[in-house]
Amino acid sequence: MKKKDKIQTEEFDLCVIGGGSGGVRAARVAAQLGAKVALAESYRMGGTCVIRGCVPKKLLSYASQYKKDLQQAQYFGWECDVGDFNMETFYNNKHKYIAKLEAIYENLLKSSGVTIFNTHAKVTSPNTVLLEDISKEISTKYILIATGAKPFVPKVEGSSYAITSNEFFLINQKPKSITIFGGGYIAVEFACIAKGLGIATHLVYRGQRLLKDFDYDITEELTKSMLAQGINIQLQNNVTKLERHAHATEVTTHLANGGKIVSDLAMFATGRVPNIDNLGLEEVGIKTDAAGAIIVDKNNATNIDNVYAIGDVINHVQLTPVAIRQGQFLVERLFSDKQSYIDYSSIPTAVFSNPEIGVVGLTEEQARKQYGSIKIYKTQFKTLKDGFSEAQGQVLMKLVVSTKDNKILGCHMLGKYSAEIIQVVAIAIKLGVTKDDFDNTLAVHPTVAEELVTLK
Repeated sequence: MKKKDKIQTEEFDLCVIGGGSGGVRAARVAAQLGAKVALAESYRMGGTCVIRGCVPKKLLSYASQYKKDLQQAQYFGWECDVGDFNMETFYNNKHKYIAKLEAIYENLLKSSGVTIFNTHAKVTSPNTVLLEDISKEISTKYILIATGAKPFVPKVEGSSYAITSNEFFLINQKPKSITIFGGGYIAVEFACIAKGLGIATHLVYRGQRLLKDFDYDITEELTKSMLAQGINIQLQNNVTKLERHAHATEVTTHLANGGKIVSDLAMFATGRVPNIDNLGLEEVGIKTDAAGAIIVDKNNATNIDNVYAIGDVINHVQLTPVAIRQGQFLVERLFSDKQSYIDYSSIPTAVFSNPEIGVVGLTEEQARKQYGSIKIYKTQFKTLKDGFSEAQGQVLMKLVVSTKDNKILGCHMLGKYSAEIIQVVAIAIKLGVTKDDFDNTLAVHPTVAEELVTLK
């Protein structure tokens, strides 16, 4: 960096640090409201969701399901050979698509009048941000930190021999085998993706069950399905050491129970932590919690005047739509008369496992604790599309209903189209729909979704 006296200063109304979905939305809306906005991003525009998260993961999920679809096609009269998965072809097409999305994000910012700085930014006071790599200082009325989260890697001997989900997206040659550590949605999704691509897959988790915060029936059925696909799941076990011998390409995983797994790749999917490295938080006095998350109030304000934070860096609800809404509502409160706040109840969530999961509202366990008396409606069936073959095709649907007023407290789905269906169900639950309302709605036949309005 150049000497202090050569640092140039530029004035803005808002400086956003982080070019992920939340930061981009905040910057765009603020600029459209008439604010002079700067956005600093040191990597690629789009953040975790676009570059190394939701979007490429969903593309991988699609890729992992084609083998089964092609195998099923023969039952419907199609003659086709199922070859091997070419990861290089996928990688090249994925790279082009993500680059196109990145360009769209950047163009949307520029067309909105946002000034973009492709450099690392550091908060130096409640109203100044230092752009270290280009020796520029931003003087701003407000600062918004939207730097997201990064993969957490536990302190395990030999951990450097393993990758995280970030690096999985950079692989252009298919490994023969992989060992994944973790039991949350990232671990589950990548285990299902890997197996679907024809990779021998091992999943090691220290807990008693996968997706521990989801409804028990859903996670139990998912585990059965994953085992039936041939995924080696080891629960209540953990990695103690990773080892790679000289000239060897494989990684040996040493387990707490004394066992060993040898695989081409080892991958930590053990959660994410707020990305706060070198942001200047301590120097300015911005408070964080024990996990490193920036502490904010209901206005997304930190303890320092004029400094705000949104998205995964505050470790509240780590979902892209939440970060986007937080960013939009915040700048509307700052630069307009709107005073909108997010309702964090009944947030719909999807897990792109195989089969996929869609949920909204309370689990059975949560509902019993909060409401006492509840009713459970549940069904399990094979889809029409899967009817010809012996392939796994089970769908599980579950409604959690209040006995007092028949209000639907939660909806949990496992199987085809769950993510798409749950989005619409979330609207109904948000509006206070009852089981009677579902019962009085005519079904669309034949569909998977019709079962929701015919449950008895």
